[in-house]
Amino acid sequence: MRKRLKETVKDLFPDGDAKVYSSFDLIGDIAITKLPDFTLANARAVAEAITQRHRSIKAVFVQSSAVTGEYRVRSLTQIFGENRTCTVHKENGCLFEVDVEKCYFSPRLSHERLRIATLIQPNETVVNMFAGVGCFSILIAKYAPTARVFSIDINPVAVHYMKKNILRNRVFGKVIPLLGDAETLIRTHLQNLADRVLIPLPEKSLEYLPAAVAALKPLGGWIHIHTFEHATKTEDPAKKTVCRVGEALAKLNICFEILFVRIVRSTGPNWWHLVADVHVVNRHKT
Repeated sequence: MRKRLKETVKDLFPDGDAKVYSSFDLIGDIAITKLPDFTLANARAVAEAITQRHRSIKAVFVQSSAVTGEYRVRSLTQIFGENRTCTVHKENGCLFEVDVEKCYFSPRLSHERLRIATLIQPNETVVNMFAGVGCFSILIAKYAPTARVFSIDINPVAVHYMKKNILRNRVFGKVIPLLGDAETLIRTHLQNLADRVLIPLPEKSLEYLPAAVAALKPLGGWIHIHTFEHATKTEDPAKKTVCRVGEALAKLNICFEILFVRIVRSTGPNWWHLVADVHVVNRHKT
């Protein structure tokens, strides 16, 4: 689809393909695209190209700022259709209501969310440190109905939608929504209870790694840590992630193994979003 979009609209731009970002997200019935130096006319042409191929789309927005701030949100400019940023997104059998301008949400994590959900064992306790509107947490509860998930986010709007999504997906009592800073909540209420901890915020994952370890049970468990990595064509981003995460873990005086690393997505030229599965064998070296 991205390739076809390029071919459809490249002649609208003075420099052809160089001016067209092929990247766009479909979230529910909303499409979000990136267009550098766009004019209203050519932006509408891009919107028309998207909606011709995706008839269910009711609104198209251009992302007009980077994802920034404590809440990880972005500014959007409407270029087509209904002037609303709230939608319901279907993924892996779950429904997620979200305001795409006031909450962080990426449909590109769909495979990773499903991968983690299928790893959960019966009766596990999971701490999701940056839960957003609850996607990882709710999918875990659907796939592992005996699991208990503490689902944390600092954005009150995201937690509002998380609570609605918990009810919508019938996982009330299995997913516990918590508003606040993940490190603070772990240190005050959630130490020593988790079999598994998710850190799906690459920008701050190493900063919050000590809190993730503190959440684990004394005999250890699993941490799934997301990172951003820069790697040239001659470098392996997975190896760089193993080194960087391993160095951070080594400072915490724990026994651990990094058993799996995968590239989640490309985020720009030579930049990658990766996840590492860390097995903490014991929280204290002997």
